[in-house]
Amino acid sequence: MSNEADYKLIGKSALCSEITEDEAKILAEKMGVRQLKDGELLVSEGESVQSLFILASGKLAVFNTDISGKQNTIYTMTAGECAGTRAFVDQTPRKATLRAVGDATVYTLTPEDFDAVVDAHPRLAYKVMRALFRVTHSNLMRMNQETQQLSNYINKTQGRY
Repeated sequence: MSNEADYKLIGKSALCSEITEDEAKILAEKMGVRQLKDGELLVSEGESVQSLFILASGKLAVFNTDISGKQNTIYTMTAGECAGTRAFVDQTPRKATLRAVGDATVYTLTPEDFDAVVDAHPRLAYKVMRALFRVTHSNLMRMNQETQQLSNYINKTQGRY
């Protein structure tokens, strides 16, 4: 993979579902590229890195640490998915750790670079923000569904059904 973000991969990501090819090229110019080896950390829980991440290739394990200090895998990301939407928008510390599963390529967008997009291309920025909302909403719906399934399982094993 190159050290420059591929606008075609960006255009296929969840973040850029409604942008044009020309808009994907503009966004690609603002993005950084991180090449990760198997097991390498992209970001750790609690870090103050506010970059938005688009997984261009490979997989990323998303995990957090429970009260006892055990790391629990929450999700495995695949190419085209985004991470860091909350930290990017809210400018708050990370709530999860991201680690490469095999080799992976990640595109990064800092809030400062996105501000430049907002100033020069407000319609593109609007489309990206809409996509951020959709990604966040989709994640919330998935978590709610998983919570319900877990609750059903617990109730079933405890004879509440």
